[in-house]
Amino acid sequence: MAYKTKVLIADDHQIIRQGLKRILEKESWIEIAGEAQNGREVIKMAQKVQPDFIIVDIGMPELNGIEATRQIHDKMPWIKIICLSIHGDYHFIEDMLEAGASAYLLKDCAVDELIFAISKIKRGKRYIAKSLSNTFLNKYKGDMTDIFYHSEPLTKRENEVLQLIAEGNSTKQIAEKLYLSPKTVEAHRKNLMEKLNLFTLQELTTYAIKNHIIHLD
Repeated sequence: MAYKTKVLIADDHQIIRQGLKRILEKESWIEIAGEAQNGREVIKMAQKVQPDFIIVDIGMPELNGIEATRQIHDKMPWIKIICLSIHGDYHFIEDMLEAGASAYLLKDCAVDELIFAISKIKRGKRYIAKSLSNTFLNKYKGDMTDIFYHSEPLTKRENEVLQLIAEGNSTKQIAEKLYLSPKTVEAHRKNLMEKLNLFTLQELTTYAIKNHIIHLD
């Protein structure tokens, strides 16, 4: 049986914990290791269940998420911590990263972005929500060499595929136009989404418009 990634969820709102649990349990490679409703409880549970990841809120009773992250990271640095917060101010991100968090996302992020962040962290990266990246980059003075941003250049073929996607072509149509197999087109689309940190066809289209890859009449 394949090893599953164990995730501990820490949030003082039960509805958030239950929602995250339902979302993450849909991924066959993720196992929910437990839930905690305050900072002290999450530290105790981390020691007990030894999760691979902890998803933690900042504003929790008894001990806030920043201090809980700091204590967990000091005692169990192999556990990766993802902050999921309503706060988008840069100093919250900075405080969480300095405390030892591997990622910072907002609670209104897409489900796919959360899963994407976990996959990046598993590969040794840190992750900042795409909606926060520019503000954070402009202000943060710490080491950012391992933080994932959508900065990898696109290949010539990826640019071609991106334009055709943005122009409304289906996978089959793109394959025919570029003399590729549909499977290869799908692979290019997956690479595009990963490089650009985008998760839907609409986001790819918006990116193409903003970066003058296609032009609207």
